[in-house]
Order: sequence, then C-alpha cells, then structure tokens
Amino acid sequence: MSELPNCPECDSVYTYEDRGLLVCPECAHEWTADAAQEKNEGGPVYRDANGNILEDGDTVTVIKDLKIKGSSSVVKVGTKVRNIRLVEGDHDIDCKIDGIGPMKLKSEFVKKA
Repeated sequence: MSELPNCPECDSVYTYEDRGLLVCPECAHEWTADAAQEKNEGGPVYRDANGNILEDGDTVTVIKDLKIKGSSSVVKVGTKVRNIRLVEGDHDIDCKIDGIGPMKLKSEFVKKA
C-alpha cells in the first residue's frame, strides 16, 4: 500500500497519483504533492506571478510598471530586485531597489529571476 496523503477537500483515503498530480476519485479534487507538503508545514507560502515559490534572499524581476505613491517615479518593467525579504501583510516583499530606495512590493507583480 502506498503512503499517499488523504484528500484535503473530503479527507478520502482513496487518492491516487496521475502524471505528477494527486487525484481524489470521490470528489475529483486534484493537487500537487508540493502543495500537500506546504500545507503540512503550516507557514505562509509566497508565490510569484508564475506560481514559483519565493524565499528570503531571492532575486526577482518586476513584470509591470509600478507607480510609486507620493512620487513621480516609476519602477520599470524588468527591474531586478536582489536579496528580498518576505514579510506578512498586503505587500509581502520588503526590498531595496537601486536608485529608488527601500520599498514594499506585492509578490503578484514579480517573477523569480
């Protein structure tokens, strides 16, 4: 017998693996094994715009022009941000951008470099 986790939706024990996904035959819920492990760890998981998991110290690239409140400056598309720190809150990335200074960004507007 395999050691597959129970379904996170209906808690069914009849889960099976299909091409990298775990599937529940009772409720048709599909999920990845990575998602199951992240849920068990309990801490918040931060993802970029492409769904990659972000960690402290990563380098990310801005995917959209971002206006800076209270200033006429703009963070341009393609700006690389090095050594990010992940924090809880609405803006979950704390960083320092060259030429602009300390900033908080949302993870939905960056991709992992």
